[in-house]
Amino acid sequence: MGLFGKFVYSDGRWTRSAPTAVPFLLVDVHDSGFATVDHRRADAGGGRFFLGYEPRFYFAEVDASDPVDVDAEAEGFAAWAKEATGAELDPAEVLALLASPSGVPPTDEAVELTVDRLAALAGLPPVEWPTEADGYAG
Repeated sequence: MGLFGKFVYSDGRWTRSAPTAVPFLLVDVHDSGFATVDHRRADAGGGRFFLGYEPRFYFAEVDASDPVDVDAEAEGFAAWAKEATGAELDPAEVLALLASPSGVPPTDEAVELTVDRLAALAGLPPVEWPTEADGYAG
């Protein structure tokens, strides 16, 4: 069994609780197979994308999620990172980390590795992942 849990970046730190400020980033990891990433900016703009797999491919159910406009989401995340950390991201670098809209398997074995790469790209501190001894259920 993989990791299940929600991790929130706001106010300059990662927590396992609700966001305390805007901008924020919420990462919801599902069984280490995919992560739903939600981000909000101060102007109420934001977006949602997936890392690992889109749920419609992970669960092999076409209705499990709508297709993601990965180009728009990469641009949106780059804008979020600029506001949240001042990082100047190339949307192409973000795009390379997003779940494939055609279901191509991800490069990373566990989605936590992709989350780590996204956080580093955005200039965020690393997520403190729980260990199995901590209990994976979020």
